[in-house]
Amino acid sequence: MFTLSHVVAFALSATGASAVPADCAFDREALLKLDYRSFDQDTQGGWRALAGKGCDREAADLIRDWRLQHNDNRDILLWHEGQSRAFDGDYEAAASLFEQSRKPAEDRIGWNFYVDGSVAFLRGDMAKLQAARASLAQIPKPLDWDVMKGVDGKLLKAKWPVNLNVLDGFIRCWGQRYRDAYGCPHQTP
Repeated sequence: MFTLSHVVAFALSATGASAVPADCAFDREALLKLDYRSFDQDTQGGWRALAGKGCDREAADLIRDWRLQHNDNRDILLWHEGQSRAFDGDYEAAASLFEQSRKPAEDRIGWNFYVDGSVAFLRGDMAKLQAARASLAQIPKPLDWDVMKGVDGKLLKAKWPVNLNVLDGFIRCWGQRYRDAYGCPHQTP
């Protein structure tokens, strides 16, 4: 026998929407007062603690509000807001934010190809996703890559080219939600 909660759960899963997690409460004022590093780069705090609980819409809105309050439109903040919106299923808003995160002409790590591939995935354009993936794969590794440090001062440990694994996941998990395809596991033989 189906209850109303079964019908709602089925309807939500069929549309790709997700139920709002019960514990998305947070101290908005305290988080809005954080400096950039504490707000965006702390993997245990800032907006990430909220997103880690599955509160993607709330995290996206918080990032937007922090950006506006601090008059800070760094490309990575736009990207993180976009990702949170994509995880929540708002692909149009996510694509727009991703587009705004583009790097200027000097793009040593192929960020703009990553943007192209991510937007193509959100818009359902496999040909553009594959073209972006191919372009990203051709970016030469910077000579100083192995000694580059992240914002935390530690050596970067990302495989080269950066984000190629994400575009590969989008291709492997084509047709799935961004949330699932973003972390799409490697296929085993």
